[in-house]
Amino acid sequence: MSQGTGKVVELDVREDIKNKLEPFQKIMNAIKDLKESGDTFILHAPFKPTPLLGVLKAKGFSNNPEQIAEDHWKVTFVKK
Repeated sequence: MSQGTGKVVELDVREDIKNKLEPFQKIMNAIKDLKESGDTFILHAPFKPTPLLGVLKAKGFSNNPEQIAEDHWKVTFVKK
């Protein structure tokens, strides 16, 4: 899957989750400026963030989850 040509925002929430912090607001803040088609949000998480996939799909993002390691998922969201 190719990267979009717009803005790219990358966020790693693995440390937050390890420290039992809820990263949802941080994620919503990270995507708030991604409004153009092709804008990309890359999320690093310790597990596949299944509920988030649906939330961002409703906001117009496609997603491509990849498991990098047992405790590392990289999900690329692209604004449609």
